[in-house]
Amino acid sequence: MTAGTGLGFTVAATDGPARVGELVTAHGMIPTPAFMPVGTAGTVKAMKPEEVAATGAAIILANTYHLMLRPGAEQVAALGGLHGFMNWDGPILTDSGGYQVMSLAGLRTIKEDGVTFRSHIDGTEHGLTPERAVGIQELLGSDITMVLDECTPFPVDEKTARDSMELSMRWAARSKSAFTPRPGHGLFGIVQGGVFENLRADSAAALCEIGFDGYAVGGLAVGEGQDEMFRIVAATVPGLPEDRPRYLMGVGKPDDIVGAVARGIDMFDCVLPTRSGRTGQAFTPRGTVNLRNARHADDSRPLDETCACPACRSYSRAYLHHLFKVKEILGSMLLTAHNLSYYQQLTAGLRDAIGNGQLQDFITTFNEDQARGDIPVI
Repeated sequence: MTAGTGLGFTVAATDGPARVGELVTAHGMIPTPAFMPVGTAGTVKAMKPEEVAATGAAIILANTYHLMLRPGAEQVAALGGLHGFMNWDGPILTDSGGYQVMSLAGLRTIKEDGVTFRSHIDGTEHGLTPERAVGIQELLGSDITMVLDECTPFPVDEKTARDSMELSMRWAARSKSAFTPRPGHGLFGIVQGGVFENLRADSAAALCEIGFDGYAVGGLAVGEGQDEMFRIVAATVPGLPEDRPRYLMGVGKPDDIVGAVARGIDMFDCVLPTRSGRTGQAFTPRGTVNLRNARHADDSRPLDETCACPACRSYSRAYLHHLFKVKEILGSMLLTAHNLSYYQQLTAGLRDAIGNGQLQDFITTFNEDQARGDIPVI
């Protein structure tokens, strides 16, 4: 296997398949397991960069597709790269745009060379090849670049899944050839193959032969259900190098993260905590809380007494309920900060539990607390 050299990754402790590690990039160290807030267009919605950092986040995710359309990768590069452009001095991982392009049903055409598509903004035609996807991410200044892949749809038959996976593997090799190695920067391959374990094994082997700085598991959390997702993760992880980080793309809910960490995954991203924060749904150790519900209107308690985020430290449930009822922007800001804080607290708790050899106890307590649900006001 030809290994990448741009990123540093060490595993400090294990508990079964679960690991605690450190991923070192040009813009800082990321403790793993790690959750990456999603800043699709160069901003984590409703949050300033310093507020994102205050939640405990060490790395964020941005997206090639959206930034290539607006304001354009070349413009971002001319303005000092994405770090300076958005005032985030920590590590950035950029998705290649493959998932977004593949979701443009009726607006894109896939060929061996790459994909052509029409912008969802103004209908203009664009092209994205493995080489161009890597080039855009280098213009953005990403610490972690993702290969261009085809996100295999679900449900799909095995032959279609194999054809899609094999195209992604050819694109992965071209992405590797196009990538410019440099200290502190790395390229991740993406395992595809749908819900077919044999295809996932073939994909992992092909990527290991090419050699990457990290390995993502893509094409999951697309409708297959949690049990199927966990089955594929458990089948895929043993085929990936132990000395490289493993990233489960687009996942997910808190129990998805806990279950995937137990199966050996190190990195996650999902829009759920920020999107939910804008719609009045909070994540807590006792499950989700809908702050639009009228039962919170007279509740003077904090959302979560164990949380030190601004929403929980300084405001009541009644006030948060009021903000969402009258559609004030502050509600989205406070609840987004809370949800991101909860996700960072969750991954920090997982790191501590793994480091102390107590992951199963952590999982048992997590599941019991989630099952109890929120405590209504008396």
